[in-house]
Amino acid sequence: MTKDELREKANDLPLLPGVYLMMDKTGTVIYVGKAKKLKNRVSQYFQDSASHTPKTRQMVAQVDHFDTIFVSSEFEALVLENSLIKRHSPKYNILLKDDKGYPFVRLSAEPYPRFSLVNRPANDSARYFGPFGGRFETRQALDAVCAALRLPTCSRRFPRDIGAQRPCLNFHMGRCDGFCRPEMTQAEYNRRIAQACQLLEGKSRQLLREMTEEMEAEAEALRFEQAAHLRDQINAIAALGKKQTVIAGLCADTDIWGLARSSGKCCYAILHMEGGNLAGRETELFTAPVEEDEGEMLGALTAQYYLPRAILPHEILLPQETEGYCENLSQVLTQRAGHKVWVHVPHRGEKADLLAMAERNAAEEAQRATSDAERTAHTLELLAKMLDLPAPPSRLESFDISNTGSSDIVASMVVYSGIRPLKSAYRRFRIKDLAGTPDDYASMREVLRRRLQRAADGDEKFLPLPDVFLIDGGVTHAAAAQEVAQAFGVTIPIFGMVKDDRHRTRALVTPEGREIGIVTQQAVFTLIGRIQEETHRFAITYHHQSHEKSTLRSALDGIPGVGPKRRDELKKAFGTIRAIREAEVDALAAVIPRPAAEAVWRHFHGPQPEAPSSSQS
Repeated sequence: MTKDELREKANDLPLLPGVYLMMDKTGTVIYVGKAKKLKNRVSQYFQDSASHTPKTRQMVAQVDHFDTIFVSSEFEALVLENSLIKRHSPKYNILLKDDKGYPFVRLSAEPYPRFSLVNRPANDSARYFGPFGGRFETRQALDAVCAALRLPTCSRRFPRDIGAQRPCLNFHMGRCDGFCRPEMTQAEYNRRIAQACQLLEGKSRQLLREMTEEMEAEAEALRFEQAAHLRDQINAIAALGKKQTVIAGLCADTDIWGLARSSGKCCYAILHMEGGNLAGRETELFTAPVEEDEGEMLGALTAQYYLPRAILPHEILLPQETEGYCENLSQVLTQRAGHKVWVHVPHRGEKADLLAMAERNAAEEAQRATSDAERTAHTLELLAKMLDLPAPPSRLESFDISNTGSSDIVASMVVYSGIRPLKSAYRRFRIKDLAGTPDDYASMREVLRRRLQRAADGDEKFLPLPDVFLIDGGVTHAAAAQEVAQAFGVTIPIFGMVKDDRHRTRALVTPEGREIGIVTQQAVFTLIGRIQEETHRFAITYHHQSHEKSTLRSALDGIPGVGPKRRDELKKAFGTIRAIREAEVDALAAVIPRPAAEAVWRHFHGPQPEAPSSSQS
């Protein structure tokens, strides 16, 4: 379908809630979304693309047709959207790990049921719990549950192997009550299995209350051995939530979400709280486009995380609200859980502090997992987005002017390849066209004109041209540079680097005066600040060198027998005018001929030089 046909089809949609599926020419679903009003949401994709993010523009360019599914409410759309994302794994949706990474615990349907780990539920008579985290952690948690309730984990099968041989090592180590012994009943086995199911359903508190009541009853009946046995089980179960991440998640009554985007990596962290105490932490890395809004990421992540789960906390704290999303998610999860699930965004107090802790956990995990190459790519992507560049810049050039009054006016050209300085490409200029008072704008025009002319002449030292020009100064400096670029027919973006009162670059400004703040994006702020400091350092260094040379030249001007070559020799030997002034004739004569050395001494000290040191005794 053409874009006009897609727009017409979208405009014919009703103002009803539903889910839409964008498909490419092969019929592959590339994006799944939900909307309160399908017509308004879908038609936006096929209007003017100037307001679209790069991700959206790229996705729309591949859309050949779309389909819609109408539902009765927005929260039904949330459930359906999650289901379709899981089914199709669309290219442009944020995706958590595949279901293969989220194991389920299966309880077989037989007289002596056994637990096992499976990738996904089957349509059989077995009972399933989950999904949980990774397979290793889930296996550890399941073993811990069985150990706490002293259930068998060996390969023996009941009732076939009851009484067939002596109990295994687990019985003698106190990890199993030996259900292979004839005195252990099937009723007791199934009672323990039911208790394990309570743990896997997140009902640990209820189970502990029941077992505590049973222990107290045994103690009152003077059956102290049974009471001690129950006491040990209670202690083991109480310790599960502190030791096992999976069980901690099931026992939690509050989940606190943190979300962080590092250079190239995104990460969420969930703190599981039980009774106001931290029971466990869960983190996962994922990828998302640079321009993806935090609210959109949270919506995608929380729906995919919670909707498949049967065990849900009573409270979920999120760092950001998005268009009533908390209310919709709360409604859906409440229906699933069978109890009220409160989803909200705290703004102050202890819960806001917990959110900050979760976000710190997410940020540290994302930073730890991000490579240098990913940080570089992410920084340049951010810069390109902020400056409306068609692609991340690979070469940046920065210019600065340095002078002392009207003399020794110089300029520096610093080159960055990505986020690294390319020192072999640095260039410096001595301003030639100015006379009298200094003029930074005229100096900048001269420098850029000479730089572009050298490139136009094919000078390889000034090739290739950069993706961005950065000018140390404000809008007038940028405008002066653009004037020269236009004269050469060059369309490279130009930005002035605007400083704050602490001499740090706080913003970039276009020649037209549009200011782009960079302080909120730490990676870009750091990069631009580093470029500005390096450009200034290079200009100041060259200015000092130039000033020293001109000072030396003026101090030695007019001395008979001392021309440019001998000035250079004196500078090389003594370094400074002060050292030359304080040198004896013999020391000067060791560098230049004695008549010239005596002339230098007379220039600084008067008509009569001191007697040669060889005549002194």
